[in-house]
Amino acid sequence: HSMGLVPATSGNFSARLLDNNMLITVSGRNKGRLERGDLMLADSMGSSLDGKMPSAETLLHVQIYNRFRDARCVLHPHSVNATLLSLMAGDNIVLQDYEILKAFPGIDTHECTVTVPVFANDQDIGRLSAAVETRMQNSEEVFHGYLIRGHGFYTWGNSVDDALRHVEAFEFLFDCELRRREVTHQ
Repeated sequence: HSMGLVPATSGNFSARLLDNNMLITVSGRNKGRLERGDLMLADSMGSSLDGKMPSAETLLHVQIYNRFRDARCVLHPHSVNATLLSLMAGDNIVLQDYEILKAFPGIDTHECTVTVPVFANDQDIGRLSAAVETRMQNSEEVFHGYLIRGHGFYTWGNSVDDALRHVEAFEFLFDCELRRREVTHQ
């Protein structure tokens, strides 16, 4: 929040619990002022277990937890860089030869390429979640996150610290890509 990555009430965060239920931010809460009551308990399918209203995008968290069994935390910021880049990109953003790519698991050299899918924004979250799952299921790529056009990005990790590291790395990379595109188009 202090970095401007979740302005107003945007974004949502979740953590998978040991029983496969999850804590997720309640819809419409300011992420810079979260308190205990701003988190809710949901089951592994995203249904509320405590009567609170989940984020409209809960199914995207569910999809990530189902796809990546080691994922313990999902973070969804709405940064300016991610939002602008998603509007400029096609179906993917290719990140290549950046040293900071080593922030992602399984990458130990800058001499690599990471593809970040860009999905069309859709108010039907079930349909959007299915599109994300289909892309991941039908690809041999290793995924560390994805963008939703004009919206923000999703990333995850095996811990809160891992997911935060991924947010910071993506934010740096998205900023670099925007600047690179600006320079190459002048």
